[in-house]
Amino acid sequence: MTLAKSDLLFDLKRNHAGKIKIKAWNKSQVVMTGTFVMLLLLTVYGFLTFDYKGISIVEATMSTLHNVKLMFLQPLLSHFSLGEAMYQLSLTMGLAFLSTVLGALLSVVIALFAAKNLAPKAVSNVIIVVVAFIRAVPTVLWVLIFAIAAGLGSEAAIIGMVFHTIAFLVKAYAESFEELDEGILEALRASGASWWHIVIHAVLPSTATSLLSWTFLRFETNFTVAVAMGAAAGAGGIGFELFMASGFYFDLREVGFITYAILLVAIGLELLSTQLKTRYLKSSTAN
Repeated sequence: MTLAKSDLLFDLKRNHAGKIKIKAWNKSQVVMTGTFVMLLLLTVYGFLTFDYKGISIVEATMSTLHNVKLMFLQPLLSHFSLGEAMYQLSLTMGLAFLSTVLGALLSVVIALFAAKNLAPKAVSNVIIVVVAFIRAVPTVLWVLIFAIAAGLGSEAAIIGMVFHTIAFLVKAYAESFEELDEGILEALRASGASWWHIVIHAVLPSTATSLLSWTFLRFETNFTVAVAMGAAAGAGGIGFELFMASGFYFDLREVGFITYAILLVAIGLELLSTQLKTRYLKSSTAN
């Protein structure tokens, strides 16, 4: 068998029947494989040329294992009580909840004008470009930008988190709106329904489950961001206590306790999100 193009790469595989399968690699596979191999070689080169400054690999490994043992097998609070830890966790939850609720309410309105099937194309394109630029900047940078303007504290953290939440949810909500059947929207317009009637009675009810899913996903993200912002922006909460335990007290056992507390809250949020989505999905299906 002759091949027309000699520059193609072929993957020859022999199956159990003894036949040879010829699979041509497309351009994207070649680029991805080449990129992976290059990154692997650079990683190996970096490890080989890294200046370890006389550090013993064995001693460093044993020290790391000892620190991991202190953090995760012997967690203990030393510098504040359990009640204060619960209060700091609730404060972090409050930051995440407030930023998510404000961002979601504003995002629903903006997303209606960002969806191409509900708004003029020019308006939709402008909004999409703006939110894409906002999303390109990490949340922590927006928080630091607003911290310069409003000062360090929970206000700057909430404003920065809301700013990035809006950019994320507008894209997610708009894509959910655009997945609606265009025939239904055209039928409603032909029957004389106004834009607001279409939004209230068709768009929002049909996409409620998707909007709820995206909102809870962002809430979980905002919780982890609020932990980081507790130290970076001086917003307080459990993130500030984690920063103090790791960078100021260097209390590894307290770091482990706080890490477990954050992990339990994150798992609880995931379970709550799943239950609410399942219950809402069942109720909407029944109706």
